[in-house]
Amino acid sequence: MSDFPQDIYTEPSGVDVDTLKNLGPLRGLAGIWQGIRGLDIKPKADGPRKQAYVERIELQPIDPVTNGPQLLYGLRYHTHVTKPEQVKTYHDQVGYWLWEPATGTVIHTLTIPRGQVVMAGGQAAADATRFELVATQGHAHYGISSAPFLEHAFRTVEFRIEVTINPDSTWSYDEDTVMAIRGQTELFHHRDRNTLSKVAEPTPNPLAMGLYPAG
Repeated sequence: MSDFPQDIYTEPSGVDVDTLKNLGPLRGLAGIWQGIRGLDIKPKADGPRKQAYVERIELQPIDPVTNGPQLLYGLRYHTHVTKPEQVKTYHDQVGYWLWEPATGTVIHTLTIPRGQVVMAGGQAAADATRFELVATQGHAHYGISSAPFLEHAFRTVEFRIEVTINPDSTWSYDEDTVMAIRGQTELFHHRDRNTLSKVAEPTPNPLAMGLYPAG
């Protein structure tokens, strides 16, 4: 892109080490959360099926990251999902939420143990309370990569996630994973949505630990 600097090595000076203060629209996601009314609309041989789920998400701040002059602040996360009143894992997911203040870019990466990785991106203001990120299969930057069986049977062609920071300090997401399923002519919209309530505050990132009082 033409707006990238010619100097791709020199890191920015005066970087604020306090990630929690520099997360832009991601500030409302920091912490440990629980959602008890998740709804999953998934594909089955006889058609779409609805499934309720319970979710716990831990989002912890990482130290500022630099790619030469590029500066990113972010949250490392782990999502664990079960069906109500069950112990067996229904869904597990890890990755990062990243914020680039200079360009107003939000990036969401996810990896799931089904053999799939996704990186979605979008634009948002620093004080935004709603934003949407998109990944498309084959996109040079924000794309989707799946292991051979998923590519054969349940090929993901697009992923969208809309995040809303609610006035009551909860936050919600609405995901649409668009799949080309083998043997079906129409694309399937695999939907997931939930609202999360905070159960614990985030732990400051390592570089900023000394800025916060103990306890």
